Amino acid sequence: LEQKVRITEKGVKRTYGFAKYLHDSLPNATFVGFTGTPIDATLDVFGEVVDSYTMTESVKDDITVRIVYEGRAAKVVLDNDKLKEIEDYYSDCADQGASDYQIEESKKASANMNAILGDPDRIKALAKDFVEHYEKRIEEGATLKGKAMFVCSSRDIAYRFWQEVIALRPQWNKVLIAEEGSQLSDSEQKEIKPMERIKMIMTRGKDDPKALYEMLGTQEYRKELDRQFKNAKSNFKIAIVVDMWLTGFDVPFLDTIYIDKPIQRHNLIQTISRVNRKFEGKEKGLVVDYIGIKKQMNLALAHYNKADQQNFEEIAQSVIVVKDHLDLLGKIFHKFDTKPYFNGTPLEQLNCLNMAAEFVQLTDKIEKRFMALVKRLKAAFDICSGSESISQEERDLVHFYLAVRSIVFKLTKGNAPDTAQMNARVREMIAEALKADGVEEIFKLGEEQGGEVDIFDDDYLAKIEKIKLPNTRIKLLQQLLARAIEDFKKVNKTQGMNFSEKFRKLVENYNERNEDSVLVSDVLEDFSEELVDLLQALKKEKESFADLGIDLEEKAFYDILLKLAHKYDFTYPEDKLLTLAKAVKELVDDKAQFTDWDQREDIKAELKVGLILLLAKHGYPPVDKDEVYKEIFEQAENFRKYREG
Repeated sequence: LEQKVRITEKGVKRTYGFAKYLHDSLPNATFVGFTGTPIDATLDVFGEVVDSYTMTESVKDDITVRIVYEGRAAKVVLDNDKLKEIEDYYSDCADQGASDYQIEESKKASANMNAILGDPDRIKALAKDFVEHYEKRIEEGATLKGKAMFVCSSRDIAYRFWQEVIALRPQWNKVLIAEEGSQLSDSEQKEIKPMERIKMIMTRGKDDPKALYEMLGTQEYRKELDRQFKNAKSNFKIAIVVDMWLTGFDVPFLDTIYIDKPIQRHNLIQTISRVNRKFEGKEKGLVVDYIGIKKQMNLALAHYNKADQQNFEEIAQSVIVVKDHLDLLGKIFHKFDTKPYFNGTPLEQLNCLNMAAEFVQLTDKIEKRFMALVKRLKAAFDICSGSESISQEERDLVHFYLAVRSIVFKLTKGNAPDTAQMNARVREMIAEALKADGVEEIFKLGEEQGGEVDIFDDDYLAKIEKIKLPNTRIKLLQQLLARAIEDFKKVNKTQGMNFSEKFRKLVENYNERNEDSVLVSDVLEDFSEELVDLLQALKKEKESFADLGIDLEEKAFYDILLKLAHKYDFTYPEDKLLTLAKAVKELVDDKAQFTDWDQREDIKAELKVGLILLLAKHGYPPVDKDEVYKEIFEQAENFRKYREG
């Protein structure tokens, strides 16, 4: 009987020799190799691909993000003939089927490449373009955490590139405790080490100049650099690399990689994959090409799966999306006067933004369309913000729409306007305008010092009433009421759900109003008053427990018992209902004295039996006991969760 043996191992280069010995020793075994980027030698050892999980599938499964390509080789190659030489170099390597090792061994070719890439004028132009491109993305808020990786072709070029960058931006070589403007917790103060913004990641060489040798540090120091680059708040934002960190180094919020090194096939896929990791708010990863790797990227992607080329997107596509969305937004705003924003004082600009936010809230349909369009505009602009294909006029329009969206977002979500998503100049304008008198309360509400704001306070409601923009005032009232109801649910789930349903119907009726009444002031005023009335009713309900002579949680149990009485159409005396509510609270307190009470089945069972006996003792009619138990248990669990939190 022939014995079959299955051996599984990681199919990487260093295992090929071992795999051959195993194959010779066990000729009848089935060999399975696992690898992310198989090369020809992988197939020679392990055979044809049996199954593959492609980048396309990974993006579809929401595990990675799409990669966008931006070619900038023409910005730094001073001679077109030199660019042709780089292309010929790649072509020769491809024709010969050369491996990375063979390419490096081809001294004539690599020496020629280093002469081209290391030309002093080119490095100077490279540093200038990189600084401008990187700063433009930072200014536009187009990068998540400001992290970028720059891949150089050699140690010498990397060092000279670093010197040119520091000559342009000496402040980047200044050691800061953390990124500017960040607030650090106690644990973060221990984790984050003072660092420069830009660092080189290379091992030391015995022939390195003294300054470079000391800068590169020890192996332990490089481990610390690894930790700091992976920390979003660290001041270390730009990593210059040659060979290190190109594989197996994951920083999910890294969204930009600059490549100025000839890289072949599987290594190229590994390298560009540094920016395709998933992270909240990250739509795509950007690959900026300074050497002309586009053809190699296409070949590499096609080598593994032709469908993967669909996930390699040209930056020109993002430019088209930006221009198309500006056109669509222009159609929405064609009747709106934007001149005060583009030509006015800071106060006039801010008032124009507030008026624009009011304008897009005319109907729920317009508002949702506007918010969706600007969201897609922002995602595309984040990618192509460094491109010269976007004119200054178009940039100004993008900044305008993003600022308007931030105001509407505040009114919807209740947060401060998301100025982090705004252009730096717009942020400065708003900060300046807020110092002036006569500013609408939109930007100021919720920003008061001293912690929580009492939204039921008459003075606070009076501030809202001062807002002259009716749609904005309504949206702010809606947001405040929604927040108040959610807070009330935490202490009284039954009444909270009741108010939530009333609020839903109120808003639904308003959004479905006849189009002819969209601009009728009486309709807007009536709805505003209805929202205030509901807010006042909620305030009264929150304080009603005191009038009954019971506490807040007893009132919640009282409401549950009263609701069930109405549901099953029976009467139960008020005084007995109050007594029963207190007894239920006492029973729950007794059973819930342990921190894990809501996880223990024995305590839950005791509570359920106790409730059945308690209801029978107090003569509460025989309704569905499971329903009574379920509602009381959920209320008790809910109350303690938020009270302890």
